[in-house]
Amino acid sequence: MDDKQKAKSQILRLLKMQGAQTATALAEHLQVTPMAVRQHLQVLQAEHWVTYEEERRPQGRPVKLWQLTEECRHFFPDSHGDLMVDLLRGVEVLFGESGLEKLLAERTLRQIQNYSLRLETLGKSGNWREKVALLAQFRNQEGYMAEMIELSDRSVLLVENHCPISSAAKNCNLLCRSELEVFKTLLGPAVSVERVEHIMQGDRRCAYRVSGH
Repeated sequence: MDDKQKAKSQILRLLKMQGAQTATALAEHLQVTPMAVRQHLQVLQAEHWVTYEEERRPQGRPVKLWQLTEECRHFFPDSHGDLMVDLLRGVEVLFGESGLEKLLAERTLRQIQNYSLRLETLGKSGNWREKVALLAQFRNQEGYMAEMIELSDRSVLLVENHCPISSAAKNCNLLCRSELEVFKTLLGPAVSVERVEHIMQGDRRCAYRVSGH
């Protein structure tokens, strides 16, 4: 990958992780000049991967807030999306909705068991914050571009900036429901988990607000 392509990829990843940004903010992240970033953004705009909206400020000229387009989803992998969609449809056709629910329930159980084993590294002293941090690591490794963000009220956000199974999730909302169930089960009844942003509802990312009672 040459330097220009590398810079373009970094810009796309930053916009995916951080949401809409000015060219100046992107330049600060990448430690390059705003002019260099603007040149890359113009190329990406011509490729229909980014666009911008102007935002008025109290003083001075409006600023351009750059963001990803829907077409940019092809840059970020969807884990065998078409195959997964076909398999889910096949299960529903052959075994009905109840069969599909059983399949996804079994998948949810395996996820919980897998994550539970990996969380055992914390030992009995591990608190819910440490569990959320580890879950973010696990999900990041699986392609969700996940992170944990501390909030001022001592709660945290478990954020997934990308959904690698988005094609399947669009066709089967049970997948999203099972994800919430996994997090609630792993963190236990003493911890509140609420989905506050949802890609399937048009948000830029999925985000779960987690707080201890």
